[in-house]
Amino acid sequence: MRKLILAALILAAPLAAHAQTPAAPAAAAARTPSPPGAEAYIISPKNGAKVKSPVRVQFGLNPLMGIAPAGVKFDNTGHHHLLIDTEAPADMAAPLPSTDNIKHFGKGQTETSLTLPPGKHTLQLILGDQNHIPHDPPVISKKITITVEK
Repeated sequence: MRKLILAALILAAPLAAHAQTPAAPAAAAARTPSPPGAEAYIISPKNGAKVKSPVRVQFGLNPLMGIAPAGVKFDNTGHHHLLIDTEAPADMAAPLPSTDNIKHFGKGQTETSLTLPPGKHTLQLILGDQNHIPHDPPVISKKITITVEK
């Protein structure tokens, strides 16, 4: 009987020690893939346009991808982020921040009205996945320049 109890303790010891060991940190989540040829673009205004504020900006996405709200995961979908007078982020593996220069459209919106001061401005779209992280490869539009007149 004593041998049986001792054997049970010896067998249980490694399991108990393992259960108390802290879990290893989780690996970074893989970026959501985008299909080859996926493209975001700005429908309007056109590059070089002279406009008045507020500026209506319409977002385009070729049919290889669709729109889904933030937090909703479906293959080949995402939601728009509009970069205003800023560069695309260097770290495409991080969620896009929400700032005055990076507008999130997490409800699946495909257009917006921007109040911009007079002068030259750049606009660019980038699609984010359910977690606001750019796809791999990123689905990003060409940057356009517009002039807001008084």
